[in-house]
Amino acid sequence: MIDWNRVEELRGEVGEDAFDEVLDLFLEEVDEVMDRLREAPDRACLPADLHFVRGSALNLGLKEFCAICRGLEHRLAQGEPVDLSALLDSYAESRVLLMQSATVRSRVA
Repeated sequence: MIDWNRVEELRGEVGEDAFDEVLDLFLEEVDEVMDRLREAPDRACLPADLHFVRGSALNLGLKEFCAICRGLEHRLAQGEPVDLSALLDSYAESRVLLMQSATVRSRVA
């Protein structure tokens, strides 16, 4: 679900404190889009929303989430209907795992 090697690579690149800021910013920005997709998805904005969250999630190693986004983007490009439930579920699970990881690291530090 999450490429933890990518998470650690990013953490090493930016440092522990900056990583926490990157994670907070990621969650804030992606939560906003995911809330919009859950509450009132706008078909006209959907391709851009999916592209944005996929790119953001790719940086944090959310492999499953990115794969689902890619599939949805492809379906949209083909004019096919899309169901966002798998995307929303994957994000919720990934978010919990990321937060648990951050909590465990802060307790150990």
